[in-house]
Amino acid sequence: MESRNTEANVSVFRSVDWITIVLYILLVSAGAVSIYAASYNFDNASMFDLSEFSGKQFLWIGLSLVIGCVILLLDYRLYEAYAYPIYGCVILLLIVTIFIAPDIKGSHSWIVLGPVSLQPAEFGKFATALALAKLFDSYNFSLNAKISNYFRALIIIFLPIIMILCQKETGSALVYLSLVFVLYREGMSGLILCAVLCAITFFVVAVKYTEPLILGIPVGEFTVFVMIMTLFSLMLLFYCKDLFIARNVIIGFAASGITVAILEMCGINVNGLIYFLSVIGAGVVYTLIAMMRHRINKFLITVGFAVVSVIFLFSVNYVFGNILQPHQQMRIKVVLGIEEDLRGVGYNVNQSKIAIGSGGIAGKGFLNGTQTKLKYVPEQHTDFIFCTIGEEEGFIGSAAVLLLFLAFILRIIHIAERQRTAFSRVYAYCVASYLIFHLCINIGMVIGLCPVIGIPLPFFSYGGSALWGFTILLFIMLRLDAARKERRD
Repeated sequence: MESRNTEANVSVFRSVDWITIVLYILLVSAGAVSIYAASYNFDNASMFDLSEFSGKQFLWIGLSLVIGCVILLLDYRLYEAYAYPIYGCVILLLIVTIFIAPDIKGSHSWIVLGPVSLQPAEFGKFATALALAKLFDSYNFSLNAKISNYFRALIIIFLPIIMILCQKETGSALVYLSLVFVLYREGMSGLILCAVLCAITFFVVAVKYTEPLILGIPVGEFTVFVMIMTLFSLMLLFYCKDLFIARNVIIGFAASGITVAILEMCGINVNGLIYFLSVIGAGVVYTLIAMMRHRINKFLITVGFAVVSVIFLFSVNYVFGNILQPHQQMRIKVVLGIEEDLRGVGYNVNQSKIAIGSGGIAGKGFLNGTQTKLKYVPEQHTDFIFCTIGEEEGFIGSAAVLLLFLAFILRIIHIAERQRTAFSRVYAYCVASYLIFHLCINIGMVIGLCPVIGIPLPFFSYGGSALWGFTILLFIMLRLDAARKERRD
């Protein structure tokens, strides 16, 4: 029996994807060195000194490698068999965290265990990935077979989101939304992704452009209404493929627009809100009546898009003004260029951009970054670690890090596509989705393209919870991948 177990363990290490492990080690090592550079304060302390952030990070890395080895040695069937129990335990832990976690910078997301603090939200990622993979691996499960299958998948995704939002940790909660790409890979309609893109666009335009007024409404709302009318017409033309209905709706929209323009030129004021609601409403009603002799589903989706878009537009101001916290509103305003606030919310981003820009092509050299050493950028060893790379290693070093991440993510996608089971494939795509979201949002934060929402850079930002969470996430994928060859043998 012991001989058989030994042979199985040897087989796992032979079958494991060593390219991914090498890329992982390169990333975590570069991350620890970057943390040392970000926290260096001219006292000549060793990089491995446990009193330094870098020394602690190397300790987390060592423990992560041990965790990775343990995961590889476990039977891959355990992850499939206990996917739901693991998910349930993590959800319970997230609920408990809401009540027992201390208030740290306004959030209740960290459990303090003596000298160590853990963030359960980081471990929720692999648990949610396992549960989602288990769902898709169910007998005869197909996302598009029944509408209830969508609800089952969304419940798995949104349950941890709700728990984490209750902890007032918005950034960590948003990460789980990246799993929508997994649903798309598994058959979700591209219309849903388009709808999400439209929602983001409508929100940005409505919030950013509040002046001047056109027909008595802000130019942003005016623009969104025009976009809704345009998209509604295009969907009738290209999605529903009904030239007759599309032509009549377009003629109606154009005629109403010309009429309003003439009235305005004659000095007759038109209420823009009433105008758009009337015109879009008339287009929707006409489409509902005309579609009775056609395939109903596509027309209902098109009509639903127009109605939901208008409702969403009305909700934007309420959500922005009443749901979002003042500091969250200010972060969005800073990103959109509505306000600067260089001494307040915009300070971190402004200093980060100065640090990255000062690095130039080749950078100032290792440990020679002035912005970093003089502590101009807060949280530079955690969420803003990339500005240290940009300042000291310049464009070349920053590009090298991004290319390393690109190779890492492409390798994971390659691993996902070669899987023989839905469980392993879906899980691997969950890993890729998490990493892509973290990478894009963190870099976007640092260079001012995204609001600052506290998303760490994977394997680079200081912290044991994030590193362990990503390590568990990655090595479970590697164990499932190694089992691919075991199944074949």
